[in-house]
Amino acid sequence: MKKTILSVSLLFSLVSGVMAQKEYGTVQQGEFGFTAGVAHYFGDLNTRAKLNRLKPALGIFYRKQFNNYLGLRVSAHYAQLGYSDIYSKNSFQNTRNLSFNSDILEFAVHGDFNFLKYIPGDPDFSFTPYVTLGLGIFSYNPYAYLNNKKIFLRPLGTEGQNIKYVGADGKVRKPYGSTAMCIPIGMGIKYSINSSMNLSFQIAERLTTTDYLDDVSTTYVGADKFPPLNGQPSTAGLLQDRSYEKVPVPIGNEGVQRGWSKQKDQYIIFEVGLSFNISSYVCPKP
Repeated sequence: MKKTILSVSLLFSLVSGVMAQKEYGTVQQGEFGFTAGVAHYFGDLNTRAKLNRLKPALGIFYRKQFNNYLGLRVSAHYAQLGYSDIYSKNSFQNTRNLSFNSDILEFAVHGDFNFLKYIPGDPDFSFTPYVTLGLGIFSYNPYAYLNNKKIFLRPLGTEGQNIKYVGADGKVRKPYGSTAMCIPIGMGIKYSINSSMNLSFQIAERLTTTDYLDDVSTTYVGADKFPPLNGQPSTAGLLQDRSYEKVPVPIGNEGVQRGWSKQKDQYIIFEVGLSFNISSYVCPKP
C-alpha cells in the first residue's frame, strides 16, 4: 500500500511539473532543424563492423514537443553507403572481391525521450542526453563499377533472381525491391544555445528488413547460369563473381557461400544538428 501511495505521489509530482510549465510563460511547442554528418554500412562485405569508409549524410526534421521530456520527431535523410572486399583482411572476402555503393533516401518517425528536464533558454535546464527509437522506410539501389562504368546491380539478378533460381533451401530466389523498412535506435545530446536555437549530436543505428543493401546475401549460382551474349561475357556473370580479378581459378561455383542471409544489413548515421524552436506564450490564469 505504501509503495502504491509513493508511486501515485511521484506520478502526481511529475504531472504537476509538466502542467506548471503550461500554466504561463513561453512554452516550446516544437522545433525544426537540419543535420549533417556521416553514414556507414554493416553487412556481408563489412562483417567486422569496421568504421573505415564513412560517407556523407544530410537530414531535416521536425519535432513536436509534448513536454520537457517527450517528443515525436519526423525526419528525412539522404546518405551514401558503400564498401568493398579489398578492405578486408579475411582471405576469402578479399578473394571474393565484391563491392557496392548506394544512395539512401530515408523517411522516419522517432520517439525521443530526454533524461533531464529541458527548457530552451533556461540556463538551469539547457542540456540533456536523450534516447530515440523509431520506424522508417528507405530506398536503395546498389551499384558497382566495371571497366570504370557505373552499373546498377538489382536489375542483373546476380544471385539468380531473374532466372527464378532454386537454392539449396528449396526456395525460389525472387528479385528484391528498391525499398525496405528500418528501425532507427540511438542516443544523443542536446544543448540550448538560447531560447530560439538548439545544438545536438546523435548516433543512431538502422536495423533493416533487407539483406540486399549490398546486393550480397546467399550463395553463388554458378557462371553457367549467365551465358555469353553476342559472344561477350554477360555483365551479370562478370559481377556475380569477381574473384577472377584476383585468382586464376574463380571461386564462385554453384552452391558456394557468397553472403550470410540469416543476418540483415544495417547502417548507422552520426550527425550534428541545428534546430530552431517554435514557441507560444501562455497567459497566466487569473
